[in-house]
Amino acid sequence: MTDLPYRRNVAAIIFNPKGKIFIALRHDLAQEGIWSFPQGGIDANEDPCEAIKRELFEEIGTDQIEVLEEYPEWLAYDFPPDVIKNPLKGKFKGQTQKWFAVRFTGKDSDINLDSDIEKEFDEWKWIDITELDRIKTGYKHTIYCKIADHFKKYTQD
Repeated sequence: MTDLPYRRNVAAIIFNPKGKIFIALRHDLAQEGIWSFPQGGIDANEDPCEAIKRELFEEIGTDQIEVLEEYPEWLAYDFPPDVIKNPLKGKFKGQTQKWFAVRFTGKDSDINLDSDIEKEFDEWKWIDITELDRIKTGYKHTIYCKIADHFKKYTQD
């Protein structure tokens, strides 16, 4: 298991014009009530900034975004043992992520969770960044809180 590589991935914390952040209930973990930020793999030779734009369009059906900032480092986390047993995720021990702060510039009606063949999310909402600590996010919670703390300046725009 320790010989497995990390999967390269991009993720975004999305701010609306009122400074609230986007969070969505994961389709595959809805029974457990796990919420998540949009994220996804980086294609071969794909620039991470382009990858996050593609992933947001695939997962939440909108290109009404403006990239505000890229987190300066790659952040890695290990999958818990039950996730590694999943056939797809069994190829990786975890993910190394490039994070972006993104401003949503559209209307709420521009967000479409049914835009992708592989449904990622069942529902979504805007929350105050201070609520994140009370949202059930599973094994990604530590990274989510770190990212939220780093990008919290965008709640004041």
